[in-house]
Order: sequence, then structure tokens, then C-alpha cells
Amino acid sequence: MITTRKLSLAFTALFMLGGNIADASAATWAENHPLRAQVNARLANQNARINDNLAKGNITPSQAAQLKSEGAAVRAQERFDASLNGGHITTAQQRALNQDEDAISQEIYNAAH
Repeated sequence: MITTRKLSLAFTALFMLGGNIADASAATWAENHPLRAQVNARLANQNARINDNLAKGNITPSQAAQLKSEGAAVRAQERFDASLNGGHITTAQQRALNQDEDAISQEIYNAAH
């Protein structure tokens, strides 16, 4: 239990450090890091799909909140990965993030139908 807490604290510290690094280069990351831009564009699209399905009554507010939470977790992972790689993500990291986004996309579809 103590080891898990230490790892959690270490992850939090690294993430916070990564956030500062990402903030410093926020103005240029999109044009210099197309893999990040692709991942984040998908997240924005999924968020719009969630909002659309919520507005149409296809999903409940709690379903929308859960789906958005999962998207936020992918975004946090993307930022963390970028903080470890000088502000960009690797192709393997993009692939893993896209797999997570594929799963969320399927959940949005299933919840709405």
C-alpha cells in the first residue's frame, strides 16, 4: 500500500512538472507536433459527439460525464507522455492513445444506440 502511494505521488510530481514544460511551449506545439495534434483533434471530436448525443437525449448526463472523464484521462496521458519526450509523443505512444480513443468512440456509439 505504501509503495502504491509513493508511486502515485511520484507520478503526480512528474505530471505537474510535465505540465509546466508543456505550458512553456504551448504556443507552438500544434504546428511542431502533428502526432499530438491528431490525438487531441480526435478527443475534441469525441467531446462534440458526446455533447451532441446528450443534447439529443441519446445519452444521460451521467453517461456523458463518464465518457468525458475517460477522454480527460486520455488527454492527461497524452500530456504526460509529451512531458517525457521533450513536448512530443512517439508513434508508439500515439498508437496506444488511439487505441484508448477507439474504445471511447465505441462506448459513445453503444451508449447512443
